Formats: sequence, C-alpha cells, structure tokens
Amino acid sequence: MRVLNYRKYKLFAEGLSKEAGTILLNHLGKIKKISYKSKIDLVTDVDTKCERLILKRIKDVFSEHEIISEEAGTVGSNSSDYQWLIDPLDGTTNYAHSFGFFCVSIALLYKGEVIVGVVYDPLRDELFSASKDKGSYLNGKRISVSSIKSLKRSLLATGFPYSLGKLLQRNMDNFKRFILKSQAVRRAGSAALDLCYVAAGRFDGFWELGLHPWDTAAGVLIVQEAGGKVTTFNNKQFNPFLKEIVATNGSLHNKIIKVLR
Repeated sequence: MRVLNYRKYKLFAEGLSKEAGTILLNHLGKIKKISYKSKIDLVTDVDTKCERLILKRIKDVFSEHEIISEEAGTVGSNSSDYQWLIDPLDGTTNYAHSFGFFCVSIALLYKGEVIVGVVYDPLRDELFSASKDKGSYLNGKRISVSSIKSLKRSLLATGFPYSLGKLLQRNMDNFKRFILKSQAVRRAGSAALDLCYVAAGRFDGFWELGLHPWDTAAGVLIVQEAGGKVTTFNNKQFNPFLKEIVATNGSLHNKIIKVLR
C-alpha cells in the first residue's frame, strides 16, 4: 500500500500561500484593474497575478498534477490522482475595498479526498493548515473548535451568493432565523477564513450556499482536523464540489441543521 507524503505537500502549499500572500500585501490599495464576471462578482489584476504565480510553482514542481483554480479553470492532466484546488484571493470584494478580511486558499486532493489544506491571511500573518489525520494548526500551534453547546450563546458566520435569485432569498431567510436564535451572526466575506475561524474556535458554526470547490476544500479539512463537523444542509457527507455547506464545532451541528431550510 502506497503511503502518501502529506508533509511534503503541506510544506509546499504553506510556502506557496505565503509567497502569494506577499503579493496581496504589496498591492493592497494599489489595484490597477477591476473586471466584473457578473453584476457583483469582480476580479482584480492582483487575483490574476497571484494565480499565475501559484500555477507556475505547482506546474514546475508537480507537472503531472491537475489544477483547478477560480480564474484559470482546469489546468493540467485530468487523469491525475492529484488535484489542486486554488483560490488565489478569497474575499476579492473585501480586497478591492481594502477591507481586511481576505486570504489565499490552497488544497490538495488525492483520488477525490482532501489530504492537505492551507489558508493564509497575509494581513494578520495567520497561516492555517492541516493534513489528513495530523490535526490543524495556526502558525504551527495546534487548534481546536469551540466547546459552545448552546445555540443562543453561539457566534455564527455565513455568506451570500453572487447570484441575485432564489439562493439569495433562501439565505436571507436563514440569516433572519439565526439572528433570532444565536448570540450573533457575522458576514465577513471570505468563506475560507470563516471555516478557519470555526476551526480555531472563533466562530461556533458557519453555513453558506452557492460556493465553489476552491472556496471550501482547504477550510473544510482544517475544520475536520480541528475536531469539527462538516456536512450538507441535509446532514449528508460533504465534498468540495457540492454547493452547500454547514461547518460547526460538532456540538451545535444538529441544532444548526434543524434551523436551516
């Protein structure tokens, strides 16, 4: 049986995320070009600059691997057992407005299973990372989810889809319900960081609709390795290619599922 070298991939992803994060910091407040993929979904020249760096590094070191990135789409061999899921800038709208909640997210899948997840917040110099069955870490120190058991005492997080249709209305309804049932709900604008905050015990739970695999893959592993639970709204097994997610400290999971519609 082949034993995967998770550590090698994790160290590579950590270094790469920091390299891309340096680009984000150096260009913060200095964006030269903003384009719109839809009415409210934007991309900056800094997104593409970071993406080019990440793609080049991965292709140089792991030329046989497949890469799926937010802006470039699918790159490389689709027959590879290894698949990188890349978001060079999660929280682009925040970044474009110099609002300090954005990150680089990098995950590696092996035969469809996430084995490495790295999320780097360059503004706070916080590196969240995990590899399968090895725990989750923040700047090298082990982290774990919160112990909150009461929904009324919980701090939750969510996000809203870029589409302005049924998904938006559905989550507005959920948002209203949780405002009444929890201590507070935050909507900060980066799903990857929201998931890491659940892993670190800063949030007690997170839910969202309409996400993409590069938004969630790294953060989901970090939550799971920190002792949390991640499923669909129907409490079914989650994978990054699904469009809905619930991530919690575990103790609150069924209570949050019960509120969601």
